Amino acid sequence: MKQDGEGSPRPEGGWGDLADHLWRFRIQYREGRDPDKILRGALRLAMELFRAPEGCVAAIHPGSCEARILQQTPDEAGWDRRLMSGFLRGDKVAVPRDVMLARIRRHGRMWGVLAVRSPGADYFWDARQAFSTIGGLANELIEQSDLQRIREVRARVDRKVLEQSHPKHLSYEVLHGIRSLIAYDHSAALLIHDAEAGVLEVVAEQVAWRKAKGENVGRKFPLKASLQEVLAQPVVLGFDRDGRGWSDWAGGGSTTLAEMLDYDRLPRKAAFAPSEGAVLCASLITREGLLGVLKVASIHPGSFCAYEVELIAQFLPQAAVALQNARRTETLERRMIDAERKHAMADLARGVSHDVNNALGAVLPLVQQLVHDLEADAFDPEAATADLRQVERSIRVCRRIFGGMLNFAKGSARNPSDVALRQAADSALTIFREGLERRGVALTVDVPADLPRLFAVQADVEQLLLNLISNARDATGPGDAVTIRARAEAGRLILEVEDTGSGIAPEDLARLQEPFFTTKANGHGLGVAICRSIAAQLRGQLDIRSAVGEGTKVTVSFPIGGGEGR
Repeated sequence: MKQDGEGSPRPEGGWGDLADHLWRFRIQYREGRDPDKILRGALRLAMELFRAPEGCVAAIHPGSCEARILQQTPDEAGWDRRLMSGFLRGDKVAVPRDVMLARIRRHGRMWGVLAVRSPGADYFWDARQAFSTIGGLANELIEQSDLQRIREVRARVDRKVLEQSHPKHLSYEVLHGIRSLIAYDHSAALLIHDAEAGVLEVVAEQVAWRKAKGENVGRKFPLKASLQEVLAQPVVLGFDRDGRGWSDWAGGGSTTLAEMLDYDRLPRKAAFAPSEGAVLCASLITREGLLGVLKVASIHPGSFCAYEVELIAQFLPQAAVALQNARRTETLERRMIDAERKHAMADLARGVSHDVNNALGAVLPLVQQLVHDLEADAFDPEAATADLRQVERSIRVCRRIFGGMLNFAKGSARNPSDVALRQAADSALTIFREGLERRGVALTVDVPADLPRLFAVQADVEQLLLNLISNARDATGPGDAVTIRARAEAGRLILEVEDTGSGIAPEDLARLQEPFFTTKANGHGLGVAICRSIAAQLRGQLDIRSAVGEGTKVTVSFPIGGGEGR
């Protein structure tokens, strides 16, 4: 180690080597995507260059008086966190002669401190200038990393749009993108505007403090006319909690929106829920008007500033258009499913008519015989009991069939819930079981009741099973078999509907999932397409394997814990 004229320690080779070290550092991290790695690299460079045995990176969190140590070498080194906090705030502080500090700027504010220490050293102006240069280069590379992350998030949303993602999936992709851009530590939510009902509905929510999807999905909040006027323009509003209420710092002029969206202010039952201290509310605007609202919340007041406002303002137009297009696709898809449900009801009615006729046909002669015996005073209690039991069985068959059809017809509510595959299969089989047995088709059901549940719309899961079982029924005859099985495997829920029927020709199998393609004389070609759509809504995959004369096997796999979003 050499000393300059004023006593500052220098690395061997003098300060002339600094430019070469900085150039190598820039080359190494210019494509960096992780600011933490850039900071670790800057700290390592500074400690090597100045032969400092101690170093650290510290950051100050909004709402905190002291900086917190993010990384340090060695682990047992002690640092004056109040000193670093004052240095970050621009206070007049006395930095020890053996310590050098450099400010790290992120997200439009002074974010953290890069520090090195060499006990007994005496750092003068030239050494501190060189150290500040390292900090400045780290700032530059971190800014480039943040800009690249913004471009990647936008590209990811664009890709989801091109993939025609379901609105629920796209909504969570938007929230995930916001999470990677803005360091919020409470939650984020998307609320869609229902103009006819005059409400905002939570359609997607992520909770950062417990790393989970939210429990507020489906909640609706009346949107006052005054707030609708505020949100009619593409604005980003910022609020901080001030005591018990909210204060507006972004110039929106009203705290009513923050009060309405402060729906987590009441404690959760048997669970800790930190209060929101800072909120950003942004309107999603399209040519058709207000689409919805994006809400981002942090625990500590002062967590957000003009940087986050500008970032969201740049991101929102793309997100609004993407969500609008996805919702249009969803509307068309929903209409197609509704049409399929109506067609399925007619198809089911035709399919079960023979079973109902058989059941009622057995009832009529038995009742007529009972009436005749009573009139002829030839009533035989033992024979009558046997006849009445047969009548009871036939009526139960009719009740079971009609009950299943009524449940299917009524099951149009769109509220997602925990759906058990076994229950959905039993519901579908109340309609088909009698017909399969009558045709001499062996039915095997292996769907354990304790399988993980799907978070989905009950009617959609039943529709999926009805379509698959109906297709299996139509392809089978006497001596064939239909098997329905389900299992959990490698983090996925696997559902299989297999038959040993006529099978599908290779040229037809290739087109089977196309809408309106059918091999049935009275088919409409939407059944399998609907199954594929329902599977996609649940982030699932549908696979069909078939061979002529050997049968068909349809496999649908769902991620455990996935679904319509929660």
